[in-house]
Amino acid sequence: MKRIPIVILLTLPALLSAGDTDKLFVAKPLTAAKSFTPGIEGPNCDKAGNIYAVNFAKQQTIGKTTPEGKTEIFVTLPGKSTGNGIVFDKLGFLYLADYVEHKVWKIDIKSKEMKVYAHNPKMNQPNDLAIAPDGTLYASDPNWGNNTGQLWRIDRDGTTHLIADKLGTTNGIEVSPDGKTLYVNESVQRNVWAFPIKSDRSLGEKRLLKQFPDHGFDGMRCDVVGNLYITRYGKGTVAVLSPDGEILREVDVLGKQPSNLCFGGPDGKTVYVTEVTNTRLVQFRVDQPGLAWQRWQEK
Repeated sequence: MKRIPIVILLTLPALLSAGDTDKLFVAKPLTAAKSFTPGIEGPNCDKAGNIYAVNFAKQQTIGKTTPEGKTEIFVTLPGKSTGNGIVFDKLGFLYLADYVEHKVWKIDIKSKEMKVYAHNPKMNQPNDLAIAPDGTLYASDPNWGNNTGQLWRIDRDGTTHLIADKLGTTNGIEVSPDGKTLYVNESVQRNVWAFPIKSDRSLGEKRLLKQFPDHGFDGMRCDVVGNLYITRYGKGTVAVLSPDGEILREVDVLGKQPSNLCFGGPDGKTVYVTEVTNTRLVQFRVDQPGLAWQRWQEK
């Protein structure tokens, strides 16, 4: 999606306090409107619960937001690099899809040291990232002009492997809790596909998990029981799908253009959503912890 820089710096205290008894699946703002640019994306949480989302205050940044809603610029990317999807590994390194320079960055969040982890000029644009239990990365790679897309596997040595092509506009991507299924959605075609991940990490024949009749998709993430949370770009909701493709509910996220989401909070049951219309983070409580949060608890 087109990223247009807007430079406005605002913060807003979180509306959740320790004494709140918040209703499940009811969204509230976490940061002020216009605190990010329309390129707001990412997001993902570190072990301490801070939320990292791209393009805070200006393009080419990564913002770091506390659970209370205070945000600061964490790093600024070099050259023309501009971030999109973010994941963390179990050691706490941040991986960032750079859709402009066809790269994936690896960032040490303690020292803020950045290095290019993977680069392939044959990528249209690494868009969203998912990480398997063994640390393997998967990247969606849409070609928005042609309404097509492909998928890449990025091994732990940083080598890139094209694992699927001739797809629709691949966007949101996630690995199931057992590491055996790769979920990918197509924004324009409105399909959600499930690919078996074979023992050699190649993909088996895809099956259609769900097709939606309207609106687009963007990022998606799993909870610990395998439900898939999908941002419905243009509709202003997050859809929750069961592993069988049943729509369990849709959550209004207070803006028509949610671009991505992650799980965090002290118990892993807070969902944070990057929302483009109001260029802010919103949050809502859920009934199951997120898969990414659960991995932070593993020793």
